Amino acid sequence: MKKTDPRIDAYIVKSAAFARPILRHLRALVHEVYPEVEETMKWSSPSFLQQGRILCGMAAFKEHCTFGFWHQGMEEVLGKDGAKAGDAMGSMGRITGLGDLPGDATMRRYLKKALALGASEAPARPRPPRKAAAPVQVPGDLVAALNKSKAAAAFFEKLSPSQRKEYVEWITEAKRDETRQKRLATTIAWLAEGKTRNWKYENC
Repeated sequence: MKKTDPRIDAYIVKSAAFARPILRHLRALVHEVYPEVEETMKWSSPSFLQQGRILCGMAAFKEHCTFGFWHQGMEEVLGKDGAKAGDAMGSMGRITGLGDLPGDATMRRYLKKALALGASEAPARPRPPRKAAAPVQVPGDLVAALNKSKAAAAFFEKLSPSQRKEYVEWITEAKRDETRQKRLATTIAWLAEGKTRNWKYENC
């Protein structure tokens, strides 16, 4: 997919198991219908932009997901189907499985209508470029451990800043030295095997 935001990848991985296929399916549909879409995070949830404006967004909660269109003429998007906002935030009510969503053909129709309505509006003002994330500060004990494992060090270098940060925070948040040492050893073992911090959830 083009113009993807790694923060949304992380959001999906960290969501509940039932939510991941829902979020991935919705994301794929948006990109299929609108390849030029820009992803971002708004209010800590994944959002999809059209010419700088929010086209639609999704979110995962403990027991359900939501998906909604942001255009002020949402009733025009959904037509006679109407929104289910009374059930939950968003346009589709509570989504607990793919079966709770309208069919793909219907979802494509909604998306195309929302795009047409959005295209009729003036583009939003360009956003200032996002500042580059600060370099991840790798603690000394992790540096020393990486120096002893070429495989782990090589894979760690390939990770994105956010993926490195996940390992660093996991290690530094340990309250006891014994816990920290165990996490450090596990980190080196996983890195040597080419695994990210959340590798267990990536293919769920």
